[in-house]
Amino acid sequence: MESISARARIGCRVNPAEFLLAGVIVARSTSLLLSKALLTTMSPLNILSVRFCLAFVILCAIFFNRMKRMDLRTLLMGMAIGGAFSAMMAAELFALKHTLASTTSFLENTAIVIVPLMEALLHKRLPCKRALLCAGLTLIGVGALTLRSGRFSFGLGEGLCILSAMLYALAIILTDRLSKKGDPMLIGIAQVGFIGLFTTIASFIFEAPKLPSCASEWLPILGLALVCSCFGFTLQPVAQRRIPSERASQFCALNPLSTAAMSAVLLHEKMGVMGAVGAALILGSIMLESVRSAKSKKA
Repeated sequence: MESISARARIGCRVNPAEFLLAGVIVARSTSLLLSKALLTTMSPLNILSVRFCLAFVILCAIFFNRMKRMDLRTLLMGMAIGGAFSAMMAAELFALKHTLASTTSFLENTAIVIVPLMEALLHKRLPCKRALLCAGLTLIGVGALTLRSGRFSFGLGEGLCILSAMLYALAIILTDRLSKKGDPMLIGIAQVGFIGLFTTIASFIFEAPKLPSCASEWLPILGLALVCSCFGFTLQPVAQRRIPSERASQFCALNPLSTAAMSAVLLHEKMGVMGAVGAALILGSIMLESVRSAKSKKA
């Protein structure tokens, strides 16, 4: 009896790493809400520039001794990944100016479905049946999500969301390829630095950049830099190291769900019935594909 109860206690034991991973993903999902608030007074590239430059300075201060091991190869890998993320996040913020934060999150996370299709194209082979099923569900979900008041309303914002999803898929593939060839922490820090550099250059070319001038601008920027960039980028691999890949992949669904919930509460956004149906279809395809990917990696 004692051995049975002991096994039951072990089976019910909560994994602290799961709480950490959930916290990281929910924290990163707040970036769309904070960015949406900043877009009323700051331009998109300017927001990214200040956010990632500040995050890079903080990370360099925290990991100063580790930074001494940074070499040219690590910098080049960080530059490649940072370039892809710079383009993705720029498309994301410009999309936020034209559509809801919840819609942006759901459409952007279709990248998880796009990745296997891109991989199939790169390897010159047909995608598997489940990848095609996920793509079909996503396509129907995108259609439902963009039907508002019974009318199709696929505009600039939704188009930029799809572009962001494709760039996100590219960034995921690059990260998967390159992070295994060096110190992932140093590559991540270099990536953050290059995102700051690229968006600063772009901001000076296309915008009139400025530093935040009041608390209503500095507080969201600090939240983005500390919570979304430093906390999210740094602690996610730490959390996933103690969680089976199949279990960890299921947490990806928290991103659009938490964004939609917070958008409804804080920004008073409403997707409507068709929007909810579309979101459910997209979420289902993300879960289906992420679990399949985790099983294939485990095998």
